[in-house]
Amino acid sequence: MASTAEAAVATWAVETLQSLPMPVTVRSFAKINLGLRIGAAREDGFHELLTVYQTIGLHDVIRVSVGRGAGIEIRCADPRVPRDESNTCFRIVEKALRVLQAKSRVIVEIEKRLPVQGGLGGASANAVAALLGLERALKKKLPATDRLRIAAEVGSDLPLFLVGGTVLGVGRGEQVFPLQDLPALACVVVTPEVGVSTPKAFAEWDRRMAGASLCLEEQAELRSAGQPRTAVPTRGGMPPAKKPAQLRPHTSHDRIIELGRGLSAWLSETYSSAPSDLLAGRGRAENPLLWLVRAGIENDFEQVVFPEYPELSEGKRALERAGAVYASLSGSGSTLYGLFRSRAEAAKAAGRLRREGWAALASVTLTRRAYWKKFLVSSF
Repeated sequence: MASTAEAAVATWAVETLQSLPMPVTVRSFAKINLGLRIGAAREDGFHELLTVYQTIGLHDVIRVSVGRGAGIEIRCADPRVPRDESNTCFRIVEKALRVLQAKSRVIVEIEKRLPVQGGLGGASANAVAALLGLERALKKKLPATDRLRIAAEVGSDLPLFLVGGTVLGVGRGEQVFPLQDLPALACVVVTPEVGVSTPKAFAEWDRRMAGASLCLEEQAELRSAGQPRTAVPTRGGMPPAKKPAQLRPHTSHDRIIELGRGLSAWLSETYSSAPSDLLAGRGRAENPLLWLVRAGIENDFEQVVFPEYPELSEGKRALERAGAVYASLSGSGSTLYGLFRSRAEAAKAAGRLRREGWAALASVTLTRRAYWKKFLVSSF
């Protein structure tokens, strides 16, 4: 029979364990961009964007625990992940605690599996996962409007992770609208070991668009003066015969409309004329891909990122050689992805790419239902 001292120790141990914060564990899924069009620069310093976000199965793991005291602690084994106020998880938890009027010590542990600053929205997804994990840990719930507002304040692509599946993004990307989900599509994600600065990519885009606009003005002046077009001088570091053609120098508004029409044609054909085909075997995965290709959906960042980082352009070609029906840069990069007709083809392609020296992973796109079904790992 246990002594009085042993019983006291046992009671203390149980009480101590019960007082320790129990984590809520959630998956933090990545996204890819199915087309991205850069519009005009805004007064707030951002650009107008139009894109279709698509969540995929690759993910980080986030654990959130709350306890007595105050303060926010970020834990992560990856040295590239900040642990101070600059971390998106820190910022969103701080805002949420204020709105919820909650006083607790919050610990957010980030288990990184996604590339850092890779164009898959990893940091943004981490923040949304931390927010939802915090709500469960506190047993308090934010109104949906507050949740979306807080997410948009922290980052442009955070709100999409509060929707999941296939999502239309407009404005600076923070205005999100759920679209009818595409069927699950096999994909391969390639993560080259280069870092792309999104602000620098935007700045280069603006510089090139300004140069293309100047070339057009000069061409118009020369034509009105009766001079041949070949006499156009080089301005802004851009050869007049090649770069303007690549940039399709319309106005920013025209560019947004152009992609909008392409997306509308792709999505309307997928959802209106496809149901009978989508129910039949291979067509379920094949038809949306073929329509995506025919619609000419592109990512504008490729035009400024590929010349700066030729290995990214080669990565896209490698995906296409491996059998991708559609391949693209995700966001501003550096991650690339390819969509395939089947999971077997994607797995085979990933193996081939790894043998060629690429860091490649096979995955699948997530419908909205699958996204939320797989989101929560554990809760107490």
